[in-house]
Amino acid sequence: MLFGGFSAERDISCLTGRAVCEALRERGYTVLAIDVTPDGAWIGRLHEVDVAFIALHGKFGEDGTVQGVLELLGVPYTGSGVLASALAMNKPMAKRIWQVHGLPTPAWQVVEQGGACQLENLTYPLVVKPSSEGSSVGVGIVHSGEQLQRALAEAFRYDPQVLVEAYIPGQEVTVGILGGQALAAMEVIAKGEFHSYEVKYTPGREEFVLPAPLPPAVYQRVLDLALAASRALGCTGYSRVDTRVTVQGEVFLLEVNSLPGLTALSYLPRIAAHAGLSYEDLIEAILQQATLHIYRGGV
Repeated sequence: MLFGGFSAERDISCLTGRAVCEALRERGYTVLAIDVTPDGAWIGRLHEVDVAFIALHGKFGEDGTVQGVLELLGVPYTGSGVLASALAMNKPMAKRIWQVHGLPTPAWQVVEQGGACQLENLTYPLVVKPSSEGSSVGVGIVHSGEQLQRALAEAFRYDPQVLVEAYIPGQEVTVGILGGQALAAMEVIAKGEFHSYEVKYTPGREEFVLPAPLPPAVYQRVLDLALAASRALGCTGYSRVDTRVTVQGEVFLLEVNSLPGLTALSYLPRIAAHAGLSYEDLIEAILQQATLHIYRGGV
């Protein structure tokens, strides 16, 4: 069990790690909890494990780096491989892949730290996000140029590259994916302007509607696009896909979470429960799909 890490999402990773450890131990597995810290000492302990359950989030855990270490050591692990993890974590790269596949995503552009921010075919309101963070860390919705500059400064605290995209009015709908199948789509309603880090991880600040209240054809399109988005990036095992759905029934892809949170407040366990999977069922299913992703040519 790899948890902790040194991204902005360390606290959430620790919560995920504790919950997963408890679930696996209840199912009879022997679990070695390994705190991933910057000193690298944790790497030496990987020879003690048969399978690595990655309970990391954010940079250096969800972006392909830890996956690369495990591939080099020959330790099977949960979730997506190196390339898929890196693509899913980097929002501009994910959008480029989706555009090649003809998948809908809000209009966007990239702003580099220290560079000029000239909006190209974008109008307010806008969403500002660090290119490679999760859990809504550093995310802001802006309605003016003054707000934009403040939001960029905040986002640059986490990443030297920032994504600026069109804000899509409508419903926030997220899809849980397990073993190549879409489990269900859930609407998430924030008690605030948007699903900030604080809102996501404060009990009572969000409402959840399962299944998402959408016309049947739109609901099916959300599921289909979520699967297509995940597959286009090469994600395997499990993931969660966030979308926005307009009142006209248009669906826009926001991002794929290749290692979504598994805490008591996380979205994927709620979706899995709606699909008939207990928390322990979900965790064991994720574990059973652990694998090495890079062909070793018989080595």
